Amino acid sequence: MAEPIADKIMRKVKQLDELYHRLLLVVAPSGAGKTTALQDVRDRTGAPLINVNLELSRLMLDLTQRQRALQLPRLLREIVDEDAGKMTLLDNIELLFDVALKQDPLRLLQGLSRNKTVVASWNGTIIDGFLIYSEPAHPEFRRYPVHDFLVVDGNRE
Repeated sequence: MAEPIADKIMRKVKQLDELYHRLLLVVAPSGAGKTTALQDVRDRTGAPLINVNLELSRLMLDLTQRQRALQLPRLLREIVDEDAGKMTLLDNIELLFDVALKQDPLRLLQGLSRNKTVVASWNGTIIDGFLIYSEPAHPEFRRYPVHDFLVVDGNRE
């Protein structure tokens, strides 16, 4: 029987203290159960679960496009730092990939994970040791080597 994603997350979180970036990405396509798994982890740990799209959109409503691009890293940091706990769970991070915002989503997440454990959902796959977001022809396409962070691959048993 396959191990539930929430159990994989709980097991991997214990390994994060050994890393420079305490970042765990839960990688799977949309509809694979990432949100449900993060809700389960929230219930087990008491860590806050943040809907990044919702919170950032709310804070950036009155900003110009240029201001949004410039202030997004600071706003995201403020959202994560609102809770003084040791771990934060991030879901719905698609806004970070918006090409108009000119951000590097992985670098943003790694920066957040220097001072606290960050577990984030990532709509994508892992292929040949690379973390993939979107399709190669899509403007939001990203491809990163898998290192300096841990992964729970929801695509595999």
